[in-house]
Formats: sequence, C-alpha cells, structure tokens
Amino acid sequence: MSKKIAIIDYQLGNLFSVRQACLYLGFDAVITSDPKEVMEADNIILPGVGAFADAMQNLKTLRLIEPIRDFVDSGRPFMGICLGLQLLFTESAEFGISKGLNLIDGVIRKFPPTDNNGQVLKVPQIAWNQIQETKQNNWSDTPLKSCNNGDYMYFVHSFYVQPASDEMTLTTTEYGGLTYCSSIIKENIFACQFHPEKSGLPGVEIYKNWLHK
Repeated sequence: MSKKIAIIDYQLGNLFSVRQACLYLGFDAVITSDPKEVMEADNIILPGVGAFADAMQNLKTLRLIEPIRDFVDSGRPFMGICLGLQLLFTESAEFGISKGLNLIDGVIRKFPPTDNNGQVLKVPQIAWNQIQETKQNNWSDTPLKSCNNGDYMYFVHSFYVQPASDEMTLTTTEYGGLTYCSSIIKENIFACQFHPEKSGLPGVEIYKNWLHK
C-alpha cells in the first residue's frame, strides 16, 4: 500500500519543489490545507518561507494547529523545512514575540548585525553552507544517514533556532562566526533549516531516507 504524503499549505510555503522531490522518488504527495487530510496522512511535511507571526496566524485561521499537534502526538513521521522548523519551537523574536507550536522547547533568534570580525553580516543568509555532525546525535539512523559530515546544503533565512537543550540538535552550521542548530531530531520529528529539495542529490537522498523509514 502506498503512503499518503501530505504537504501542508498555509500560504507561506515552498510547496511545489517539495512535492516534486516526493514525485521524483515515486511518492505522490498532496498539497493541502484540509485538517482532515492532515490527520489521515502517513507522513507530513511542513515547509515554509516567510514571517513567523504570519505563518502562525495562517495556521490558526486554517484550523491546522491542533491537527499538526495531534499528528505529531500520534508518532507518525513529521518533517519541517526552513520556517517549518522554526514554527515547531516555543516562540520567535521576529518583529516582537510570537508564540509557536511549542512542540520543541526553544526560541528563534535573528542573526547578529555583524560577524565575529565586526564586519556587517549579510542577512538573510542565501547560500550553500555546510552541515556538521554533533557529539550527541549520530546520523546513522536518521534521514541524514546518506550524508557526509561537511556536506553543503542550501539555506535561505534571517533567523535561526536555539533549542533549550542540545540533546535534539542533529546538525550545526556556522555563519559569520556564529555556530547554530541547523537541524533537529526528536522522536518522530525531523526538521531542518536548509532546503533538501534545493540541495541537489544529497538533499533528495534525505527525502528518500525519511520517506522509506
């Protein structure tokens, strides 16, 4: 039986390239704002590019907040990408304090205005950058099992996640002298700041590993 893959549409997502990655791997994925379809899915992907507060308001308006929380509580595989990672956290400091889904304890911070040499830091980061292994989490049983330490992934963001505990940090990335969490793993949740669907074959392999788990 084929899996039901749902890509959540809350009007701020990089939806079609995500779906294209799923199709390339032989998985049909539906783009949906329907809470019922979300709850009936086998796997959920929450992508996103945009403002944190707007995203949370859209999720609330579309009555998707509780279905997302219930889906995660069910233990089924959940993936967050870029803003979809940030929304999982407790709150964001973007344009004032905004509450998130609170599935991960931690906050969202903005990149500092200068790098560690005092030079103006280009924000947003729009670049290929490296992901690094952490001491606390081995990649062997995660969607990153086909990746190598130091692989380059594609990033587009002005804010980064700061988990309350390093326990769930799967990768770190350095930008402007700041080392930050660039992906997390927590039970059935995998989420990353980078865009696997825009990161060439190593990124597609991440989807493959996650979909076949």
